[in-house]
Amino acid sequence: MSTQKESPATAVERALGILEAVAKGADGLTNSEISRELGIPKSTASYILHCLQRCGYLRRETEGGKYRMGLKVLDLSHGVLKGLDLRELARPVLNALVQRVHLTAHLAILENGEAVYIERTEAPGFIKMNTWVGRRMYVHSTSIGKVLVAWLPKEDVEKILGEHGMKKRTPKTITVAGKYIQELERVRTEGYGLDDEENSVGVRCIAVPVFNAMGQVEAAVSVSGTVAMVNAETLPKITDAVKDAARKISAQLGYTSHSLSEPRSA
Repeated sequence: MSTQKESPATAVERALGILEAVAKGADGLTNSEISRELGIPKSTASYILHCLQRCGYLRRETEGGKYRMGLKVLDLSHGVLKGLDLRELARPVLNALVQRVHLTAHLAILENGEAVYIERTEAPGFIKMNTWVGRRMYVHSTSIGKVLVAWLPKEDVEKILGEHGMKKRTPKTITVAGKYIQELERVRTEGYGLDDEENSVGVRCIAVPVFNAMGQVEAAVSVSGTVAMVNAETLPKITDAVKDAARKISAQLGYTSHSLSEPRSA
């Protein structure tokens, strides 16, 4: 085959080119399509495809013969993600978000059924939010908590609620599991979570999920302010700003509309 006459560097470049082409092809690609797209002989493409399939980096559909990304790629992406400091990636985005909306911004992850702040950028001014890096929050009464669990399976959410309870933080706190599950449906549909004085009287918060390269919720971005700051007039603009920030962090983690798996729904 012609690949046997190629230099190792050329063969590697073609293999990487094939992986990139298949990754971009949402519906998979056949040998012929790959050959045409990369401008290489079908025999060469076939040889490399078989090697990548044998090693687990590609899988071939029985019907149609299209090639798609294999599970081995997940191992590589996981290794990359482990080398990324989520806080370092998010910090400049949070700083820009605060400058845009003049509200305190947070980055949080889900740990043992609670939302945990891992980064915080405080807004200028005299009004300060009672938050800090490392603070643990209930998922049922906070916008960031709602977002972190909204894409989990329903049984996982119910388990968290059962273990941590649904303490009534304010008169507006959701304390019924069924109503909370409905609220999570709204979060998934609209793409953001809202805490309307549910955790602290006089405070409203907006949160948006951050997805990783595998389409899973990795973290969440939120902003907090008084009810006077976050009102019916300002809410749409603030929500758009938080969504934009979350998209930027997600992109840095490798998430795209063609990620290996779509965000999981409860």
